[in-house]
Amino acid sequence: MAEVPQTIGSADMPRPRRDWRRIVVRVLLGIVAAVVLAWLVLFITKGRFLKGTFERIASAQSGRTIRVAGDFQFYFNPIDLKFLAEGLSVSNPAWAGGGNTFEARKLDSSVATLTFLFGRRRVNWLDLDGARADLHWDARRQRNTWTFGDPNAKGKKLELPVVRAGTFRDTRIRYRDPQFVLDGNFLLDTVTSSDTRFDSAIRARGQGTVRGRPFRLTGQLQSPNATIRGGENQLTARIEVARSVAILAGTLPGPTQLDGSNLAVRLRGRNLADVFAVLGILTPDTRTYRLTGRMTKDGPDWKFTRLRGVFGDSDLAGSLTVTQREPRLLLTADLTTRTLDIVDVSAFVGYDLERVEAQGAAGVITREGDAPRLLPNARLNVEALKNFDAKVRYKVGTLRARSLPISNADLTLDLEDRLLKLSPLTFAMARGNVASDIVIDARKRPAVTDYDIRLSPTPMGRLLAGWGVEEAGTTGTVKARVKLTGVGDTVQDSLAASNGRIAIILPAGSFWTRNIQLSELDLGTFAQKMFEGRLKEPVRINCGLIGFTVRQGVAAADPILIDTQKNVMIGRGGFSFRNETIDLAFRADSKRFSLLGGQSPVGIGGYFASPSYSVVSPELLGRAGAALGLAVVATPLAGVLAFVDPGDAKATACGPVLAGATARAQRTTGGEARDDVGRGTTAKAENGRSNRGERKEQRKKFLGIF
Repeated sequence: MAEVPQTIGSADMPRPRRDWRRIVVRVLLGIVAAVVLAWLVLFITKGRFLKGTFERIASAQSGRTIRVAGDFQFYFNPIDLKFLAEGLSVSNPAWAGGGNTFEARKLDSSVATLTFLFGRRRVNWLDLDGARADLHWDARRQRNTWTFGDPNAKGKKLELPVVRAGTFRDTRIRYRDPQFVLDGNFLLDTVTSSDTRFDSAIRARGQGTVRGRPFRLTGQLQSPNATIRGGENQLTARIEVARSVAILAGTLPGPTQLDGSNLAVRLRGRNLADVFAVLGILTPDTRTYRLTGRMTKDGPDWKFTRLRGVFGDSDLAGSLTVTQREPRLLLTADLTTRTLDIVDVSAFVGYDLERVEAQGAAGVITREGDAPRLLPNARLNVEALKNFDAKVRYKVGTLRARSLPISNADLTLDLEDRLLKLSPLTFAMARGNVASDIVIDARKRPAVTDYDIRLSPTPMGRLLAGWGVEEAGTTGTVKARVKLTGVGDTVQDSLAASNGRIAIILPAGSFWTRNIQLSELDLGTFAQKMFEGRLKEPVRINCGLIGFTVRQGVAAADPILIDTQKNVMIGRGGFSFRNETIDLAFRADSKRFSLLGGQSPVGIGGYFASPSYSVVSPELLGRAGAALGLAVVATPLAGVLAFVDPGDAKATACGPVLAGATARAQRTTGGEARDDVGRGTTAKAENGRSNRGERKEQRKKFLGIF
């Protein structure tokens, strides 16, 4: 039987294998050919045929009307993207009320393609002619004109692309920002540079207002020429605002690139607080100042380092950073002063700096009617506290002030959403230390302030040296604490409505004999010491407490009790933060018999700013009258009997005294409750009860009721 030949293509024949590599190569070559063809078409035509497509797609994507009235080019040259538009206009969003966000007679640019694909916008060069930009936020600072897409979306911060070189002709920019209450107009022009290292210089001029204060700006930015393109740009600028002048000089990585800048700053003016006020940051007023330092921008942070200078008669050094963030700016600072002049301190505590500078110590005293006022009355600017948060560390080496031995001050300030903490605030005073925590809660209206001020044991001789006390013969110490809570937007108002306690404790020690005896008005002992010529012989203090309980701004003695080697001194009455009046009476009872003991209260009255002393009291005058009567009726020797002090004062148990306890807790050494220290009221009678006349008189004094 004849063999049948195999049919071609039958199942038994082997099929040819596909060459996938060849297919891939062909596909890739096709893609490359298509890209080259597209590039060639774009390059030859300059992409002009895409003008309509560009307007349509750009308008749809941005939610704006975008038009090109003249020539249009969009192509790769050869890799970087060349974009040219003449008569370009980009409309404002509808909420902005018409007009254009941007327009230009000509915009010519070269954009780095590869970096653009990876999210980094870099423009190799930019040529703008007759450009106008209207950049602003809405009134609530929620939307802005440069954020495209959804018109109701939250606006993004302004981030300019990195421009490595550029020229600007008749380019005007208007910028408005409600956060800084800023409205500025700026003009950019390019001029030929005489420096062979630079092709050109961009000159800028601007003016406007910021927080109601006019400002002016002039500056120049020189861009490197082609041989060093991509290098640093040289910037010089002068800004005048708020009675201050700032001069900047240094380098920028690019004409529109502030991050990584390295600028030297010189700042001078009449009041440094005015400069911070431009940013919405509240600081105390200063006298004329001069500062130098370095400035750079790192993301949202504006950093000022190597600060050196003076304000008034004080020096200042350190660093600070202003961080742009929502919902408030953040001020961070670490500052140091070697010597702080007392006049420069006045504004920190609320006094009128110009008045103090002109009048000295008298400048801290004002008048309400016929009454002098000493407490500061500067009002807390609560609205300004809404604009920023702060974290500040401030150290002072020495305070330059007569009669106020303060040094090594260290303040930590923390402000967060109108809650201001000066905690801790410490300083050395007369070889003792003061530590305080002051918290002002301005979220409550009026502000609520907590005061907690503590004085560690401090030598009295050194502490009171400026008030006529000599250290020789004075070994006693003093410690104290003030703990009050007040309501008000000034120091005056806050203390006038305060409640709390003040306690000054005197542990065992010695004091000048003259001071003790004068206070006690023991005429016999003082005369004896005077004739013996030993006016500085120390007298032993066993313990002492000068305590006040404060209720609604009125401080009542609770108690004033000082136990010495020979006497017990007791004070009664009080003073008022409301109108700064004083009404105190001091009495000393001797533990020993004294033939000529005056034994009559010494009064302290008047005001904080002008206290008055009354050594000859009505009681003493009455006893003097009795003595005169006895001398007339009997003998001169009998007249002395009116001044005899029997020496029956009971010694004090020092435990409650040193604990700062109230009058009700005080005891004698025998454990008996003391009945001579009052009841924690402003009454000056020995039993602590006031009569109707005294109550009426003190209401007039302390409460201002007439």
